[in-house]
Amino acid sequence: MLILSEDFFERHPNFAHAAKTDSGCGLRDRDIDAKDSFVNERNIPRETAERRFGALDCDSLAVIASSNERQLLIVGTVIAAAWRKMFDDSFVLIDLSFQSFLVWRNEASLAELVPRARPSRLDGKYEFALVTKPEEPSVLPRPPSVESDISPDKQNEDGVLSVQSLDWRIEENASTHHTGDYDLVQSETPSLVLRRGFAFKLGLTFNRGFNKDKDVVCLVFTAKDAPNPSYSQGTMIFCPVMPEDNSVLPSDGWQAKLFSESEEKSIVLEVTSTPTAIVGDWILEVDTKLKTDKEGQGKSLRYTAKRPIYMLFNPWCKQDTVYMADDEHRKEYVLNEGGLIWRGTNNRLRPCVWNYGQFESDILECACYLLGHISKLSMVARADPVKVVRHISAVVNSPDDNGVLVGNWSNDYGGGKPPTHWGGSVAILQQYYQHKKPVKYGQCWVFSGVVTTVCRALGIPSRSVTNFASAHDTHNSLTIDYFYDEEGEPLEKLNIDSVWNFHVWNEVWMERPDLEPGGYSGWQAIDATPQEESDGQYRCGPCSVSAIKRGEIQKMYDGPFVFAEVNADKVYWRFRGKNQPLKLINRKTEAIGQFISTKAVGAYEREDITNEYKYTENSKEEREVMLRALRQCGNAFSRYYLNDEFEDVQFDFQLLDDIIIGKAFNVKLTIRNRGVEKKSYTVKGAMAVHTVLYTGQLKNQVKKERFNEVIKEGAEKEVIMNVTFDEYEKLLVDQAAFNMIAMAHVEETGFDYFAQDDFRVRKPDIKFELEGEPVQGEELKVTAKLSNPLPKALRKGYFIIEGSGLGQAVKLRLPNDVAPESVAQVTCKLVPKSSGEKNIVAKFSSRELDDVDGYHVINVKAKPEAEENSKPSETVVEKEKENGVEKVENNTIE
Repeated sequence: MLILSEDFFERHPNFAHAAKTDSGCGLRDRDIDAKDSFVNERNIPRETAERRFGALDCDSLAVIASSNERQLLIVGTVIAAAWRKMFDDSFVLIDLSFQSFLVWRNEASLAELVPRARPSRLDGKYEFALVTKPEEPSVLPRPPSVESDISPDKQNEDGVLSVQSLDWRIEENASTHHTGDYDLVQSETPSLVLRRGFAFKLGLTFNRGFNKDKDVVCLVFTAKDAPNPSYSQGTMIFCPVMPEDNSVLPSDGWQAKLFSESEEKSIVLEVTSTPTAIVGDWILEVDTKLKTDKEGQGKSLRYTAKRPIYMLFNPWCKQDTVYMADDEHRKEYVLNEGGLIWRGTNNRLRPCVWNYGQFESDILECACYLLGHISKLSMVARADPVKVVRHISAVVNSPDDNGVLVGNWSNDYGGGKPPTHWGGSVAILQQYYQHKKPVKYGQCWVFSGVVTTVCRALGIPSRSVTNFASAHDTHNSLTIDYFYDEEGEPLEKLNIDSVWNFHVWNEVWMERPDLEPGGYSGWQAIDATPQEESDGQYRCGPCSVSAIKRGEIQKMYDGPFVFAEVNADKVYWRFRGKNQPLKLINRKTEAIGQFISTKAVGAYEREDITNEYKYTENSKEEREVMLRALRQCGNAFSRYYLNDEFEDVQFDFQLLDDIIIGKAFNVKLTIRNRGVEKKSYTVKGAMAVHTVLYTGQLKNQVKKERFNEVIKEGAEKEVIMNVTFDEYEKLLVDQAAFNMIAMAHVEETGFDYFAQDDFRVRKPDIKFELEGEPVQGEELKVTAKLSNPLPKALRKGYFIIEGSGLGQAVKLRLPNDVAPESVAQVTCKLVPKSSGEKNIVAKFSSRELDDVDGYHVINVKAKPEAEENSKPSETVVEKEKENGVEKVENNTIE
């Protein structure tokens, strides 16, 4: 007996139609005397059901009895129940909530087809007079494993198929699913890495030949680490094997087809998962049974695969919500193992190469570990990319869940590695996966690089995005307010907002069915840098980039914070004392959110995506969006105009030089009397230069000079302040950034001028020389060079060279100090493991100069076919200690 919910027939009208015909399953009139009512209304009158089966505690059930002569086929996602006779003529309800199944000839065979049918908990939803509930066993019954004490001879006597081996058909499946680069696939004991929604092949070898008329084979997929595997939640999937020519296989569920019988005792199956399957690692079991066994008397066997299957999101599948139509975009945002992340300031954009390495050893395993063991993400939520990326933004940082990275902006990196020393995500994730402890230390670009790696490893298109002059709005007002005293000194107690020289977050590509309609799909912003809490955790997003551009900040998630980062107004105030009114001295509506940058598709170049986040600064559309956002946020501060823009005295503040570290530089304030009022003006003020953290926090004052100038009618005067290397060398902080400020007051008119800007000194680039042509599996000699720009020697210098697909990182120490204007040079040999475009990345550090990097893009030719079976060593380095060359073990640098 089958009990089906009423909506089953709404979703499968053809099934209801089949009930009318002799070719379908018949309704036995002695059981259901309201046959016409069932056919026409797709329901059974309650009184009819109660006469036959007793009282029902459910308003809408449809009941069907299968014919003794015919088979009943149910297609699609079905939540069903079946009667099974147990014990002393008692009955228990068997939950068969799986995707598809067959009922052969009579009611009893339903449970036979699916050997894993388990008693439900009978929570009272259905109450039948005939049902009694036996005591529920502490351990649910399972078929015996093939590896149990049942001997092969006994198995043959019983006649039940016994699985002898499983063929993952790795090469074929990896090609179809675009997963051939994963280390898990290439290892000596490979695992199957799949993308959901696509078919894959499996080979099974039995102890005897397979007979489709006699044998029942059912694949059982269980989400690893699911606390209570459930059919209805999709954490346990039943896939009965059906003939290939079966025309009514489920189109909206998992399916397994008999693809071919390749040998006498072997078969090949084609299995298709749903495009909404849970992402992560799965356990595969194969259950076998005979169709002819009587209920309760037959035996079944279970074979458990020794290695898990990894299921990923699928940007190639149109039904997956992460589908990306453009093939070149998929190559860039899913398959590319390297990229560029921009740092610096808005007037000195600095690209830094980053090795994502999403296919390297332990990376996919670590990504799955983060989904299943860190913070709180339900198994069901792992099927939804919106919830997955929000979870990733939380677990890549560590403040509230012992995630991957510890953030540190203190300039004290004891017990860990400075953020500027990381050149990729691989070493970070491998170290975290090995020790299960947060790795020290990271800042925004490191958090972003790791997020890109994790997302791409799981199949979610992702990219790192840098926003220059990025606002950190602590009170959700969409304005960044600064307060200064009359000497031009910042009042730190009042300045709780900040503007970072740059900030790096991520974008992920997906549909947003939770926000639609309205066009909110596409790129979504997420941010793992722990800045502010969101729903009780340090996380941010996903936030629709389209919603941000339109000023719709109430769309989930974290719209106000992301909007302020790219489009807040920057306002400056002069504070004259507690009892004195504030005076607005400047307002910048275009200062926040500049040169929003990401790596271009297919090229190591910058793509400017500012227009994806906002309209042109100060345009009519941009101002309308700003006002719309202010009204929504509930903190719409009054907007004041600047001091009179037609003042007779005009100012221009600028940096004069292209600043190279080790050299002096000049800042200049130009004061011009336009002569409109035909008189002279007295201008007093000050200029100052501070070192600054990239978060916008002022660190050390390098130099400050006051001035008092008389500007005659029609005249122009330049006030220049020179800053030498000796003055700023000892005060430099991370990334060698500075903030320059100019404040001036016109005595005769009371006009106040204020300006400030950030800049960064330029560090030298590492240059590369290659000897020979890069070929897969062959040694490639690489030389890295760096010219010392400082007026002093570089001591204890070393290079770190690495690259995706080029083996472990190599640390090469310099045997001698590097004199001023001299060139440091190291050489090593690398062996590319695979062909295609690769990055060689180098970083240089010394006591006097660090955070220097460079990269070189190479195209590795495929190895000759004759050498296909040979396996290259991962990295070859010179071992002579006197040359200062050593191999970095486990991808970590001391």
